[in-house]
Amino acid sequence: QVQLVESGGGLVQAGGSLRLSCAASGSISRFTVMRWYRQAPGKQRELVAGVTSGGDTTYADSVKGRFTISRDNAKNTVYLQMNRLKPEDTAVYYCNTQWGRSIWGQGTQVTVSS
Repeated sequence: QVQLVESGGGLVQAGGSLRLSCAASGSISRFTVMRWYRQAPGKQRELVAGVTSGGDTTYADSVKGRFTISRDNAKNTVYLQMNRLKPEDTAVYYCNTQWGRSIWGQGTQVTVSS
C-alpha cells in the first residue's frame, strides 16, 4: 500500500518562499512520474509540476520560473520549492503518482497573504 504524506505548507506573505515535501512509504524510484497539484477554493484541481524518474521536469505556465520540483530517491521524497509566492498561489497542494492507480496525499494548505 503506497502512501504519500505532504508537509511544509503554511502562511506566508507575498514574495516569500516555502518548500513542500512529499514523503512516500517505500521507494519512489519505481514511480515513473511524480506530480504536484493544487486546488484553490471553488476551483478545479490543477497540475503544478511534474518530475520523471530521469529528472525531466514540467511546470504550469503560472509557476514557471518561480517553482522548482525535485525528487530525492534516497529519501523517498519529492519537493516543491516555491519562490516569489503570490496570493493566487493560495491553495491546498497535493502530491500524486501512479502505481496501478492514481495515489494522492492528504494535501497541505498554502496561504499567501497580500
